[in-house]
Amino acid sequence: MGARRPVYRRAELTRLLDPARIAVVGASPNPSGFGAATLRRLGGFRGTVDLVNPRYAEIDGRACHPSVAALPVPPDCVVIAVAREQVEAVLRDCAEAGAGGAIVFASGYAETGIAERMALQARLLDIARASGMRLIGPNCIGLANYRSGAVMTFFSEEAAASVPADAIGLISQSGALGNALVQGMATGVPFSHMLTSGNACDVDSADLLAFLAEDPGCAAIACLFEGLAAPERFLEAAAIAEAQRKPVIVCKIARGEQGAAAAISHTGSLAGSGAAYAAAFERAGVVVVEHFERLLETARFFAKAPPPKAAGVAVVATSGGAAVICADMAEAHAVRLPQPAPETTAVLAARIPEYGSARNPCDVTAEATRDPASLAACLEALLADPAYGALVYPSPYAYATAADRARSLGEIARRHGKIGCLVWLSQWHDGPGAREVEALPDVALFRSMDGCFGALAAWQRLAARRAAGRQGGAARRAPPGAAAAAAALLAERRHPVLTEREAKPVLAAYGLPVVPEALAGSAEAAVAAAARFGFPVVLKVESPDIPHKTEAGAIRLDLRDAAAVREAHAAILDSAARHAPQARLQGVLVQPMVAHGIEILLGARVDPLFGPIVMVGAGGVLAEWLADSAAALAPLDQATARGLIGRLRAARLLCGFRGSAPVDLDALAGIVVRLSECIADHAATIAEIDVNPLVCAGGARIVAVDALIRCRP
Repeated sequence: MGARRPVYRRAELTRLLDPARIAVVGASPNPSGFGAATLRRLGGFRGTVDLVNPRYAEIDGRACHPSVAALPVPPDCVVIAVAREQVEAVLRDCAEAGAGGAIVFASGYAETGIAERMALQARLLDIARASGMRLIGPNCIGLANYRSGAVMTFFSEEAAASVPADAIGLISQSGALGNALVQGMATGVPFSHMLTSGNACDVDSADLLAFLAEDPGCAAIACLFEGLAAPERFLEAAAIAEAQRKPVIVCKIARGEQGAAAAISHTGSLAGSGAAYAAAFERAGVVVVEHFERLLETARFFAKAPPPKAAGVAVVATSGGAAVICADMAEAHAVRLPQPAPETTAVLAARIPEYGSARNPCDVTAEATRDPASLAACLEALLADPAYGALVYPSPYAYATAADRARSLGEIARRHGKIGCLVWLSQWHDGPGAREVEALPDVALFRSMDGCFGALAAWQRLAARRAAGRQGGAARRAPPGAAAAAAALLAERRHPVLTEREAKPVLAAYGLPVVPEALAGSAEAAVAAAARFGFPVVLKVESPDIPHKTEAGAIRLDLRDAAAVREAHAAILDSAARHAPQARLQGVLVQPMVAHGIEILLGARVDPLFGPIVMVGAGGVLAEWLADSAAALAPLDQATARGLIGRLRAARLLCGFRGSAPVDLDALAGIVVRLSECIADHAATIAEIDVNPLVCAGGARIVAVDALIRCRP
């Protein structure tokens, strides 16, 4: 689970990240040097900048000192812009001089994977820790505090004349991508900070997050990273931000196997399971965006938006096509578009031509472009309606009047304590009106409808989590003695993979409903077992070497008489032998046929970074193909389990579909809770649990018809 060092708090990082005095070691008259480039970026710094280079007495008329120790006053932060071979000596000089922090640009350390270079990086950390100095890097491009002008980087050309209260604080493991995002300044996106960590041998993303969480200079925090060596520290920092009610918006790259491998070679960090990260972020109240392109606009939205006053969203469009796209995206993201109250509808109907629509989405038609007062009246009526917490206005064209309409939307939204969302549909992204909209404090600008409704859905989920309070403290649902009974069963295992017959008693000890069965060593024993259960029955192979029976052709369903059982018994053994000639066959399982129902997959595993997690998804033979699943850290409570089920696309099937009986969702959630307790209790023994399918036949008729458990070595 990584190191347990607590995160650095803002007071511990102030000299490093908000310095009053900066020294640049490696200052040079060579305009292409990193030191000279950093000095140019510090031209707007409101503190003192000292130049350090033993080769020069002065540079461009400014005094240059031979060492950090020779400076008249100890610097708060030292930018070390020298070759790797010189860095260690310079850092010792900084420590002896009493510097508060240092930034190391040089590369070629632990990211190379070379033992000698890793040891060199470790020595830098030892120097910093021994002196109490905080260290950024090595292998980083630096950072920027735009409020003070402390732009301590050789890379970025961006500068901020002023920083508004709704600015974004940005954290990026990748320096290049961080600077790519900061170029949003050119289109009016304000930043308070751009913080990168490089190899993060000391200060890492978690520390930077904790700093921004307590810094009044930003309204929301955007974070781009590849992986975390100690994710529990990031969650600790996220909890600090949540306590401040400061939104944290994360985009994690390196989600696939190839991306994870690239992350290890690029930053030396660990890229863990995407599902585990998502589960951890969900618990911590972190907003996750799947796409790099959505990070800024989502963070900007959260920096501006007040808490939602209602779950409904209103749409006002001057284009019928844009209104249709809004409806599509609202459905895709499960954002409610309720119909307006009668008094609201009356205002709309009086203002909208008969060929428009006084419903939600509201199509005011192109006539509204000729009558600003009419458009404003419609916006006023909808934002005054208590059913709506936000209003979406798609802007299909870039021209000067777009800014006027956005200002009107912003003024009305501010009066009602709500947020307006303007979706810029024009492909002229920086056309007339775009920068003006970006600057409005009560209107969030989006470049896509999908991004807009994704942000609205995340906003509502965050508000719901906050209203429900933090998870924890719920009474356990597992039966008394469950942990002891399951431990005894696990201790008797003979193979790393428990067969269905061996796994089900472990789950049953925790109160999971499982289908009964009998192990038959012959066809006649199978017929006798079927007679005891009553027809129809199911037959399956029993082998620790064949965990997936369907793929082996070793399962037969709906057998209705003795002859069918005999025939199935022979066919199963033959299929199993052909599929896995070396497999150990223990016999054939006989089970009563379970009534048809919705098939759900329950899974649990122990993630190497986050520990035990539980997963719910659409089940059956198409589980992996459908990829409809949601995960949470284990153990979890009943409310969280209900929320997990509700995130599935298959959730609508569970509520009754085309005449099928609705499933008791509380009963299903209770099963999820008990499975989560099982994996949490036995995380040292169990590596993975697979319950597929869990058949939900309506009401509380829920039963696990297949399962396996893989144990740790």
